[in-house]
Amino acid sequence: MGDETLQKDVLDELGEDRIQELAGELGTDAEGAKGMVAATVEALPEEITEGAPAGVAGFAGLGGGLGGGLLSGVLGKISGPVAKAVAKKTGLPEATVARALELLLPVVMTTIAKRRKR
Repeated sequence: MGDETLQKDVLDELGEDRIQELAGELGTDAEGAKGMVAATVEALPEEITEGAPAGVAGFAGLGGGLGGGLLSGVLGKISGPVAKAVAKKTGLPEATVARALELLLPVVMTTIAKRRKR
């Protein structure tokens, strides 16, 4: 799966409203938010984007209960390194990026889960 198509799918999944929300969180415009999405997709560990943990697809759709806890564990592990990489690439403050990732990463996981079902 190419990074570009995953980026496009994530942006489609976000929709204009959440892209604006993300832009607000980052203190930037829609283009800046889209750049952050691109940098985030590039920074994700390959095992997540390429699907080695089949479980990600299963618990990404659950949202709550045990699945949500598992998902937040995975997101907790990757959000620090991803925030660092995205901050470095975009020039945005790491703390700002980390807050934006809380909004963005669940959408990325949902998008990946939907792609796997196809």
